Amino acid sequence: MSNEKKGVWAAFLAYAIWGSFPLYWKMLEHVDSMEILLGRVIWSFVFTVIVVILIGMRKKLVEDLKYLWANKKVFWLLASASFFISMNWYLYIWAVTHEHIIETSLGYYINPLLSVIFGVIFFKESLSGVQWVATGIAFIAVLILTINYGTIPWVALLLALSFATYGVLKKKITFDATRGLAIETLFILPFALGFYVYLFMTGQASFLHVDVKTDILMIVSGVVTAVPLILFAKGAQNIPLYLLGFIQYVSPTTMLILGVVLYKEPFTNVELLAFSIIWLALLLFSGSKIVEIRRAQHKSA
Repeated sequence: MSNEKKGVWAAFLAYAIWGSFPLYWKMLEHVDSMEILLGRVIWSFVFTVIVVILIGMRKKLVEDLKYLWANKKVFWLLASASFFISMNWYLYIWAVTHEHIIETSLGYYINPLLSVIFGVIFFKESLSGVQWVATGIAFIAVLILTINYGTIPWVALLLALSFATYGVLKKKITFDATRGLAIETLFILPFALGFYVYLFMTGQASFLHVDVKTDILMIVSGVVTAVPLILFAKGAQNIPLYLLGFIQYVSPTTMLILGVVLYKEPFTNVELLAFSIIWLALLLFSGSKIVEIRRAQHKSA
């Protein structure tokens, strides 16, 4: 199998796992969302550190930490990235366990377009006329949902905003995916451990107090978090960015199907209209990107 095919499969599996996350978090809906987040941070740190040691990258992890300590700007960038990914994790867990799976899907459909806007703002990237039109069409879809709900779809927008902000911060930092996750969770680890101590002292902790299944699910959340990230890194290294951009829609599409078909969340004609507009925007945007890349390849040939 060629490296590109391996990359496609790795990326597809990563996004398929991310899209299937509602199945996992639903099994923990009897646990408070904040405690799930705390457990996810703690066990992600434990698992990724074990992986780093097993694959012989312990020295490189130590070098990364020394580099961070010596470069305060990068230190605070990564600390900020840790905050935003933790915020994203919490919102996602809360949304899934409170019957907002369709709205999480909307958030991750919006995210690529928001990331593009951030690219223009923070990295002086340019957009074609078609890409600006696609972004405007997506905005119309959000406006339709806002009018329909009678309120702004905060969950979707905050999920998209937090992950897009995380992407901007991570773009400024180049760390290996596995070591990067270990360091990001390390930033949040003291707060997670401190909060967990409080939960145990006040008798509010579910971990070790409900059943063995809950304990195992909490611990395995670290593996569930790390595996798709590692697969994504492998995919991103071996396939073009435009192809990765197409594959990423596997995740919100899977969430949408789970929300509508499996969990029977309401999906009205208005929501179908709004999602259809979003799909049109993404089709326009992705299509224009492919044309741009092919033109660039043709000129360089």
